[in-house]
Amino acid sequence: MNASELFVRCLENEGVEYIFGIPGEENLGLMDALLDSPIRFVTTRHEQGAAFMADVYGRLTHRPGVCLATLGPGATNLVTGVADATMDRAPLVAIAGQASTLRLHKESHQVLNLVNLFAPITKYAVQVLEPEIVTEVVRKAFKLASIEKPGACFIDFPENVAAQPASGAPLKVQAAPAPYPSASCVAEAASVIKDAHYPLIMAGNGVIRGHGCEALQAFAEALQIPVATTFMAKGAIPGSHPLSLGTVGLQAHDYVSCGFDRADVIICVGYDLVEYPPALWHKTADRRIVHIDLRAAEVDAHYIVTAGVIGDYAATLPAIAARLDGQRANASLALRDLIRRELAAFRDAPAFPLKPQRIVADLRQALAADDIVVCDVGAHKLWMARLYDAERPNTCIISNGFASMGIAVPGAVAAALAAPGRHVVAVTGDAGFLMNSQEIETAMRLSLALVILIWNDNCYGLIEWKQKLHYGRTGHVRFTNPDFVQYAQSFGARGCRIERAEDLLPALAEALASPTVTVIDCPVDYTENIRLTEALGQLVCPT
Repeated sequence: MNASELFVRCLENEGVEYIFGIPGEENLGLMDALLDSPIRFVTTRHEQGAAFMADVYGRLTHRPGVCLATLGPGATNLVTGVADATMDRAPLVAIAGQASTLRLHKESHQVLNLVNLFAPITKYAVQVLEPEIVTEVVRKAFKLASIEKPGACFIDFPENVAAQPASGAPLKVQAAPAPYPSASCVAEAASVIKDAHYPLIMAGNGVIRGHGCEALQAFAEALQIPVATTFMAKGAIPGSHPLSLGTVGLQAHDYVSCGFDRADVIICVGYDLVEYPPALWHKTADRRIVHIDLRAAEVDAHYIVTAGVIGDYAATLPAIAARLDGQRANASLALRDLIRRELAAFRDAPAFPLKPQRIVADLRQALAADDIVVCDVGAHKLWMARLYDAERPNTCIISNGFASMGIAVPGAVAAALAAPGRHVVAVTGDAGFLMNSQEIETAMRLSLALVILIWNDNCYGLIEWKQKLHYGRTGHVRFTNPDFVQYAQSFGARGCRIERAEDLLPALAEALASPTVTVIDCPVDYTENIRLTEALGQLVCPT
């Protein structure tokens, strides 16, 4: 056995199902060892696509997704997806081949110090210098990638070390148990909530990662406290639930923000500052905050914790609720109906190009509660986050920590592999689509069925929106697109173009019933962006 073969045995021991990546000269040993492994190697068309696939796979399965590249440019192409996993708290292990250790001390072809490169964007970055440490390195990388807060780890594997003889066996996989909450902290948190007149819960992605959604819903129901979720926590409580306030996270003062204005106690469950800075929802810095999480709170002047409880959500939330009587229904619940009325007003809007609200409404109608949407980054992300009702955790995947354009198409490939039998839709702008559209070929080669819904405006629409708001004029954001229907067909996929508003819903239904990839080119009218900004700027809170 050589070090490459031992490395692959360690990956098998960690339960790795897929490795996403591209073979190269310096990872030939690993590639050869994988030929004798049950692990399935998914050859991608770009290393960034591979990293995004591993990122979304990790977020959906709660197990580290794995991506592989060669040295130099192959490794640097992983960087954006690896950083996204760290900032979005998705478990991921990235592996890169490296030149022989005999030439790392000098200037040499394609050689970069990859450990130094990846160290700032990962939880752990290491080079394997001896075959004897393979088992420890792999176990540590997977352990650190998985524990709170999850993120990316990086392993640099020089080609000569990979070829050396090795002995030993993979180390036992041990999951770190979630801490049990302190009784005194539970009592303190309950005391703060008991004194609240207008409590409000903000749920973050941590409650999904910590398998705490059922406990969260029971907690909210027992105390009759409304719940707002961050972008990445959509579905932590069903969007249709009577206590759901919808999603918070727009920098504008949206309807849900009125609930935060009124609240005297804000209960943050699994909340992560990386997604929605406290200064945006707690400008006055004078409310009482209860922090419930698996980790202690980050330091922020606008996030000074009154009471904090660290522990497993399934233990913490019932323990707090048990000390409290049911609270009266909060007046903030009326806010939920305002957004629902806005969505309903555009549900049958005949305007063409389509209003964003109509696209979201049709998409929600076309999909079942367990189907998965992977949303790219751009103006469409804000509309999806604001209006798309997610009924289950991890059914609307949004990158909102690092917020990387180009994640939707490769992310949808990973979702189709991670959740067979469920419909998967990549929701993307025309700009984000072309950043990783090459992975359509990967999806076709794997015989995957997924839908790519392109919101087409021939523009970097979100940047144009910001330019209009801040400067009153725009520049350098317009471009032209290829014929997306012919582009899809060139891969052997299906393609269709929406010509009337009423065509979208049947097109979605047909695409979801298809056994292959379907690209839907849907023109969008983003004049709604400015209208929304103006409406929210004049918003008078109704509560």
